[in-house]
Amino acid sequence: MSMPAGGPTFRSFRQDPSVTSRRLTRATLRRILGFARPYRRPIALFLVLIAVDAGLGAATPLVYSAIIDKGIEPGRLGLVIGLAGLLAGIAVLAAALGLGERLLSAKIGEGLIYDLRTRVFDHVQSLSLSFFSRTQTGALTQRLNGDVLGAQRAFTSTLSSVVSNTLTVVFVIAAMVSMSWKVTLVSLVLLPVFVAPVRWIGRKLAAITRQSMDLNAAMSQTMTERFSVAGAALVKNYGDPARESAGYAANADAVRRIGVKSALYASAFRTGMTLVASIAVAVVYGLGGRLSIRGELTVGVVVALVTLLNRLYGPITALSNVQVDVMTTLVSFERVLEVLDLPPLVRDAPRARSLKWHDAAGGAPAIRFDRVWFRYPDPDEASLASLEPTRPPDADPASRGVGDGAGRAADGPESPGDPPEWTLRDVSFEVPRGSMLALVGPSGAGKSTASLLVSRLYQATLGQVELCGQDVRGLTGASINRTVGVVSQDAHLFHSSLRDNLLYARPSASPAELWEALERARAGFAHDLPAGLDTVVGDRGYRLSGGERQRIAIARLLLKAPEIVVLDEATAHLDAESELAVQQALAEALRGRTSLVIAHRLSTIRGADQIVVLDAGRVVERGTHAELLAAGGLYAKLYAVQFSSTATG
Repeated sequence: MSMPAGGPTFRSFRQDPSVTSRRLTRATLRRILGFARPYRRPIALFLVLIAVDAGLGAATPLVYSAIIDKGIEPGRLGLVIGLAGLLAGIAVLAAALGLGERLLSAKIGEGLIYDLRTRVFDHVQSLSLSFFSRTQTGALTQRLNGDVLGAQRAFTSTLSSVVSNTLTVVFVIAAMVSMSWKVTLVSLVLLPVFVAPVRWIGRKLAAITRQSMDLNAAMSQTMTERFSVAGAALVKNYGDPARESAGYAANADAVRRIGVKSALYASAFRTGMTLVASIAVAVVYGLGGRLSIRGELTVGVVVALVTLLNRLYGPITALSNVQVDVMTTLVSFERVLEVLDLPPLVRDAPRARSLKWHDAAGGAPAIRFDRVWFRYPDPDEASLASLEPTRPPDADPASRGVGDGAGRAADGPESPGDPPEWTLRDVSFEVPRGSMLALVGPSGAGKSTASLLVSRLYQATLGQVELCGQDVRGLTGASINRTVGVVSQDAHLFHSSLRDNLLYARPSASPAELWEALERARAGFAHDLPAGLDTVVGDRGYRLSGGERQRIAIARLLLKAPEIVVLDEATAHLDAESELAVQQALAEALRGRTSLVIAHRLSTIRGADQIVVLDAGRVVERGTHAELLAAGGLYAKLYAVQFSSTATG
């Protein structure tokens, strides 16, 4: 009996046995079964086909016995031909059953993958920005790929293997007992001799597999970091090519040595299986032959017993490791559910209203902060420890408290005067429609945080943020998204064409509208790009200069046409020529709109209708540029420092 390297038995012993220590609750199991509910009929038919297939496999050796004992020995040619035809029919039926099983397995598996991937993707999109700021992208992608595939196997390959192997063992043992209980007993007594070495080698393979996965993950991380645009630039500016190559080669060499060791154990596994199975067959032939000579068994029965024995040890070995196989797939399901169970910190209220700019009360300010306190959520509120490589998972994930953004904002801490860490402290200001308010202050003052509350990427812990006189907690996220447009200092572009990046703001825009937005954003350079609107801008837009990326982002803003514009250091890190072009584009974008501008260069906001100065999360000054200079406070000091450094430069 041969044991193929890629067979289910061999693969099962490469799994990590540590998963057997995991315990799944009944509630989790019910949820897992809930995913299979839409496929209950295909799964039922799938199991029926597996049962029939297993029955045919056990029945075939009985036909062998009949051919020898009732056909060949008595010389009944017609019966031999008839039984041979029956064998051919069984083979055809088994082949048809196999195709049916594969088709159903594919439909069930691919359907589950689709359901899980779309649910995880949709849910992850709803999570707050704090989730993405803490989560390792690769680990999250693994949940959408590896764990989803592992979960899918629970209802396809694992289910098929468990049911098929169980029924095969039952049918085969029943057939063997019906022919000779003595031979059957000896076969089962030899089972520990067969399974024990397999389990020992399996543990070795599991340890080697874990080590190989760790080494390959390290190599993958190295390539991910070094082969991105920013990583490649850092390596070229600071790195040593020889050192980089040596480090990568060391990892590759470790993978090579692990691969050789794995191949050695795999070869020992296959050789051991073949050897023990051959010895078992020899014992059965010896005992069966002795019983046949004594007239207790026929030759056909001995042949049938040996054939059945060959069908017995593989399934029994696989079933001896079934806990690992089942728990591996169910743990993958649990890891997917862990993501789905993380509630969004920012979500629409049950009866959220749509913000309609033109229908709002005319006297209400466009933006209003009313005694706003804010602190960023704790790690356990915002994300999962298993998705953060620097934070160990909790010992008891079920006991982890998960914060609710809406609830925390309504209740707040008992005493704002005794906070853990507040980013904003009792902040109040108003931005009338059509006006510009600038937020300034030293680094870490809370300026960018305030802008994130306007677009409701975060929600106030205490106090209210209002748009057109309406608390943002009572508005739909979609309507806020339509009303508020943001341009940050790091304009992000997708690795796609310029056209796709612009259409992201307004998918229905015509080519003429795209070019008009580019002209208004002072992005006429797009005419000179190799493929015009179809030019691929590269990873994060790195094929364009910083000023060009900013102007593309402004063109995208103009296509969106929001009523409120938030500019977060939109001209930071630009040279004088690029800054001038971007400032002209921003003037076009802000015309007739309400704007909240965060600026490090105070010279760019001298014309603001109102300037609010933040320091350590508090409003310390407010007024116009002239008023704040005359007051001689923090704003005047910041302006003096910038003016002095500019003059010196």
